[in-house]
Amino acid sequence: MITSMMRAIQVHRYGGPEELKLEEQPRPTPQASEVLLRVYAAGVNPIDWKIRQGLMQGPQPVTFPYTPGIEAAGTVAAIGPGVKGFEVGQAAYGQVASGAYAEYVLVPEEALAHKPESLSFVEAAAVPVGLTTAWRTLFDHGNLQAGQRVVIQGAAGGVGQFAVQLAKWKGAEVIGTASPANLALVRSLGADTVVDYTTTPVESVVQDADVVLDGVGGVTLLHSLAALKREGTLISIAGPPPQEAVQARGVRALMSRGPASVPLQTLSRLLEEGRLSVTVGKTFALRAAQPAHEEGQRGKGCGRIVLRVVEDA
Repeated sequence: MITSMMRAIQVHRYGGPEELKLEEQPRPTPQASEVLLRVYAAGVNPIDWKIRQGLMQGPQPVTFPYTPGIEAAGTVAAIGPGVKGFEVGQAAYGQVASGAYAEYVLVPEEALAHKPESLSFVEAAAVPVGLTTAWRTLFDHGNLQAGQRVVIQGAAGGVGQFAVQLAKWKGAEVIGTASPANLALVRSLGADTVVDYTTTPVESVVQDADVVLDGVGGVTLLHSLAALKREGTLISIAGPPPQEAVQARGVRALMSRGPASVPLQTLSRLLEEGRLSVTVGKTFALRAAQPAHEEGQRGKGCGRIVLRVVEDA
């Protein structure tokens, strides 16, 4: 039975993790082409704490209070008029504009996919943003081809893990960077070369990469540029590339933005076929959103942090 209220994490003002408050609020009602998802698990993304800190104030500022969270997995609780692809009770997952840190969230039907049976809800919640971002970055922006060399900076992260696997699936040579604790994982994902970024500059290993995906940002962007061949492509998901250095190197550089050219429902087939695996980082209860953000901001983890909205998800 669906109750009229639900628990959700609310943010009432910009600030630190202490601004994440577990509160009750009305359960939303799906409108045309919307699905009401009973959330079992929600992914914790870097953009979540950047918005919370006030670092992502664009032309449409946040309206307080708001509920963070942009990826969720759960079961369909209700459907709005016009929804054709989902039925109540089905397991699904997808990406939303906000609101996933809650017991229920509204998801546009086109942003939702049927959950692969091989994945738990926690694993599914770690997929949508990472998988679609990796696809968009490597193939839509980077035009990565079989036989090319690609560097994945931050290869153990929520995007990096999928990027390594997709690049290998495409037939590229993959060089991944990671901390000492995550070297074995990145190697197991299929990377041909794994670089410990704490001891070895990636450009000392490769200087002729066709494509670099930078998931770290900051000073790492300079190392990424140095690893590229002339006329190579740097795509960053962590910060804008330094344009003076880009011009000096004679390369192409851009931020990865916008939707992927292939929908999540289609990309799910790679998971169903066993061509991609999912490694989840630490998990926290919904009430523990504050320590989950603290863990994420430390930036040394492996895989996507996930909130267990339903404890046994």
